[in-house]
Amino acid sequence: MCNGCVQKEYPDRGNTCLENGSYLMNYLGCVKCHQRDFVLISNKTTEDEDGEEIVTYDHVCKNCDHVIARHEYTFSVVDEYQEYTMLCMLCGKAEDSISVLPDDPRQSAPLF
Repeated sequence: MCNGCVQKEYPDRGNTCLENGSYLMNYLGCVKCHQRDFVLISNKTTEDEDGEEIVTYDHVCKNCDHVIARHEYTFSVVDEYQEYTMLCMLCGKAEDSISVLPDDPRQSAPLF
């Protein structure tokens, strides 16, 4: 991974978890070829490990194949919630949790 290609390493993205794609606002340009062009995705793998889906891939410079960052995205269902995480030097770090129920119990107001 290359910290010279990114504006900020592992920026906090709140609850924005990307299963694919790139966060180009954080991309300065390739330190190897000095170009700021599209970022390609390569070596994408999807694994299912104990009910957890793990997607990993490399962000690569379109011009010289320099590896900018390694992206990891996870998805799982824990109790009654879908859990998402993302960790990537380019795209940042993020976590999200969404209820599988029609009404999220965490969002309801207490009765008393």
